[in-house]
Amino acid sequence: MTRLLLTGNAAAAWGARLADVDYIPAFPITPQTEIIETLGGWIDDGAMEGRMVTLESEHSMITAAGAAAATGVRVFSATSSQGLLHAMEMLYTVAGWRAPFVLVNVSRGLSAPITLGADHNDVLAARDCGFLQIHCADCQEVLDSVLLAYRMAEDPAIRLPVLVNLDGFHLSFTREPVALPEPAAVRQFLPPFDAQGIRFTASAPESQAVAVLGGRPYSYFRYENHLAALKAVEIYQQVATEFSSLFQRQWDAVESYRSDDAEIVFYMMGSFATTARAAVDCLRDAGQNIGLVRPRLLRPFPGAAIAELLAGKLGVIVIDQNLSMGLGGVLYHELIASMYGRAAAPEVITSFIGGLGGRDISAEEFYEMVNVTRQAIATGDIPPPRLLYTENELREIRKLQAIAQVERAETSPAVQPNDQVNDQGVPRD
Repeated sequence: MTRLLLTGNAAAAWGARLADVDYIPAFPITPQTEIIETLGGWIDDGAMEGRMVTLESEHSMITAAGAAAATGVRVFSATSSQGLLHAMEMLYTVAGWRAPFVLVNVSRGLSAPITLGADHNDVLAARDCGFLQIHCADCQEVLDSVLLAYRMAEDPAIRLPVLVNLDGFHLSFTREPVALPEPAAVRQFLPPFDAQGIRFTASAPESQAVAVLGGRPYSYFRYENHLAALKAVEIYQQVATEFSSLFQRQWDAVESYRSDDAEIVFYMMGSFATTARAAVDCLRDAGQNIGLVRPRLLRPFPGAAIAELLAGKLGVIVIDQNLSMGLGGVLYHELIASMYGRAAAPEVITSFIGGLGGRDISAEEFYEMVNVTRQAIATGDIPPPRLLYTENELREIRKLQAIAQVERAETSPAVQPNDQVNDQGVPRD
C-alpha cells in the first residue's frame, strides 16, 4: 500500500483513475478544476487510459455523461457550485435514464453575493433529482467513496448515478495522507462495468429513446426510481462491509463518534465534522457526555440507522452548512421529519446555521451550542434556529456598511441650493 500527501481534488482524481474509467466529459469551475487537470495530465502522459472531452458547459457535460453511461461504459465527471445548478435539468434527466456514473461535486456557496468558500446549498439543491449522494469529511474518504459510488451506481438493483460531495477549499485544496489501494485489489472490489446487454456500436445501432408519457405511466417510472434508490441503503452497507474486508477502512452509511453513551450529540455532515470530533474530545475531557452522528449517505436517507443512533438522547444539536430561505436548515427539518412518531426520539433538537460561504466554526461555538441545548433540556423551551455569528463579526460588517455609505455619499452629485426639488428632496428634471 502506498501513502501520498493528496488534496481532496487529487484524491477524487485517484478514485477515478483506480476505477479504470473509460470516459470523462469535463468543464472547469473553481474549486473543482484541479480534478480534471490531474486526470487530463495522466491521460496525456499515458499513465491512464480513457478519453477526456471538454464540453462547452456543465449542461452538455452531464448530457454527455448520461449518454455515454447508457451505452455501457464507465463514466466520471466533476463540477461545483453554479456549475451544478447549470447542469440541474440534466441531473433529473440522466437519473431518469437510469444511467450509472459518478459525479464529484466540490461544494461552494452560491451567488449572490459571490463567494469561493464552501457550503452545502449547491449539493442540497440537487437532493431530489434522483442521484444518490455520499458526503465526505476527509481526503481518504473522498478516494474511497468514489470506488464505493461505482459499486452502488452499477449494481443491477440500483442503476442510478451517484454524487460524491467534498467541501471546496477545506478539502479540495487541503493535503492529507491518503492510502492508495493496490490496483489489483480495486479490480477485485470493482470489476469492469457489466452493462448486461446495454451496448452501442455503429454496426448495430439501437435506439434508447425516452417516450413522452402521461401521468399514469410517468408516475410508475418515477416511483421505480424511488424504490431503486431505497434499495441503496442496504446495498451500500453490504458494499461498505466488503470494502472494509479488503482495505480495512469502514465507511458506514452513518458515522457514530463517541455517541453510544452520549447525552447530547452533534448532527452534521461534511469536513467541519472533523472539527466537531475535536470539540467532542475536549468536552469529554471536561466531563460532558457528548458525541457526534454524521450522515455519510444522504440519499437515500438512512433514517432507521440515524434513529437508532439518536434513540434516548436528551438532545441533538443540528448544524446546517446550508440555508433553505424562508424555512431554515435542510438537515434539521429532514431530521425532525424522520424522527416524528419514533419511539425514544430525542427530547430536544436544536438548530444552528453555520459555515456559510466557508466561515469557520470555532471550538468555542461548539461549546456554546452545548450550553444552549442543555438550557433547552432543563427548561423545555427550545430556541428558534439561529445563525452562528459573533458580536465582533457583526460589528465588522456594520463598520464596512458605514464606510460604504460614506463613500457613496461622497461620490453622489450634491443637490445645489438653487436646484428644484420635490417634497422628498429629490431633484426634479
